[in-house]
Amino acid sequence: MAIPVYVFTGFLDSGKTRFIQETLEDKRFNAGEKTLLLVCEEGEEEFHPEKFSGPNVYIEVIEDQDEIPEEELEALRKKYKASRVCVELNGMRNIGDFYAKLPESWVIYQEIMFAEAGTFPMYNANMRSLVVDKLGGCEMVVFNRVTEDVDKMELHKIVRGVNRRCDIVYEDPEGNVQYDEIEDPLPFDIDADVIEIGDDDYALWYRDVTDDMKKYSGKTVKFKAQVAHPKKAEKGCFVPGRFVMTCCVEDIQFMGFVCQWNQAEQLTQRDWVTVTAKISLRYHKMYKEMGPVLTALEVVPAEKPQQDVVTF
Repeated sequence: MAIPVYVFTGFLDSGKTRFIQETLEDKRFNAGEKTLLLVCEEGEEEFHPEKFSGPNVYIEVIEDQDEIPEEELEALRKKYKASRVCVELNGMRNIGDFYAKLPESWVIYQEIMFAEAGTFPMYNANMRSLVVDKLGGCEMVVFNRVTEDVDKMELHKIVRGVNRRCDIVYEDPEGNVQYDEIEDPLPFDIDADVIEIGDDDYALWYRDVTDDMKKYSGKTVKFKAQVAHPKKAEKGCFVPGRFVMTCCVEDIQFMGFVCQWNQAEQLTQRDWVTVTAKISLRYHKMYKEMGPVLTALEVVPAEKPQQDVVTF
């Protein structure tokens, strides 16, 4: 049986505890299901179980979310015969490390990030990797204490620089909520006969393709990239791509797509080329799942761009 897991992330004083408290007080969410609440970060606010809408919420404090073993997590769930789990994670730890040890039957149903509007830009400037870690997989970002002097565009740009699909919510000190409606036009024409990707726009295009692959199925695209010949590549196939930095030098990685071209073997590893190709969405063994597969119409030598590493 799949165990739904609701994850709440963010830094200290971001409003996680208050939101979880209000959620568990709401009968629409808490209608009596046995719920295990794992608290991995204890702030100034405390939970008040007596106010929950039902008695079947069991709180367990985890001192170090990186150290607790998978079997102990499942043992806690079985202890209370919980049918779902809520988790308040420590904002100073990486989410992925915790996710890696989740029991096999635990399934992430929702991940929400919380941030205090006034301090979030500071966190982004000084702890960018942790901010990216929290934004990367969340479905919603809730900014609280949004006063009139808060620059919503700055907050919007930070979020969209990492996650283009999550909802963004602004809550003022009185509790009034407003959804973000700022539009983000792409820097290339998705409806053009040939979608031309600028040298500085590769990372944004790559993320947009991976976020919404169906949108690009049947489209023709032209972009500059480096040649990669992975060991698993079949004959007549290579991977054009770019080195992309998400938040810091340590996380630079090569990002590219499978491309079929009958002269692929003539290309030299890491040479720069301009690729014009048609995109189709289908299964490929290099992805081990459905993904964007390019069929090259033209591959020609290209000059190295001014910046060989691109960012979002």
